[in-house]
Amino acid sequence: MAEKETMKYRLAEAVKALMETESLDKITVRDIVTAAQTTRQSFYRHFQDKYDLVNWYFERLAEKSFKLMGVQYTLREGLLKKFEFIQQEKTFFSQAFRSQDYNSLMRYDYQCILDFYTDWIERKTRRPLTPQIQFLLEMYCEGSMQMTVKWVTQGAKESPETIVDLLIDAQPEKLRAVLRDTELE
Repeated sequence: MAEKETMKYRLAEAVKALMETESLDKITVRDIVTAAQTTRQSFYRHFQDKYDLVNWYFERLAEKSFKLMGVQYTLREGLLKKFEFIQQEKTFFSQAFRSQDYNSLMRYDYQCILDFYTDWIERKTRRPLTPQIQFLLEMYCEGSMQMTVKWVTQGAKESPETIVDLLIDAQPEKLRAVLRDTELE
């Protein structure tokens, strides 16, 4: 792993450790660099702020799960990998999803999911989303994001399999048909 990536992971581990006892909104960059035994300059060389760090760490999850849907995984397999990762990192995600900052993980995750599905559908169908599918997709992504936040902040009591199946079952039928048509052949 390159030195730059090593430092990013070190900072991520530091913020994760701090989140065990403190909310993300109360953690400062000074707290993070102290825990990581590095400098503020080093932090700002890699990230704009603590929310950028959290979103970068989330992006590592996305690369291993839902961004591989339609490439290596079916929709269900990709979502299952995402929720298994969230469950393994429950404290981190519970704290990160509670943040109300403009750059919060909740907003970032919503945009990532929406962009991913939009790109996936348009690439597979070779045409832009219809206004109806765009509306259904936005509504579904917003709802699934809210349910993901609720699941993790309330202790992730249901299994990843259960929550994934519920999220898939909640898809509007017209959106489900489009997603089904774009699954792995």
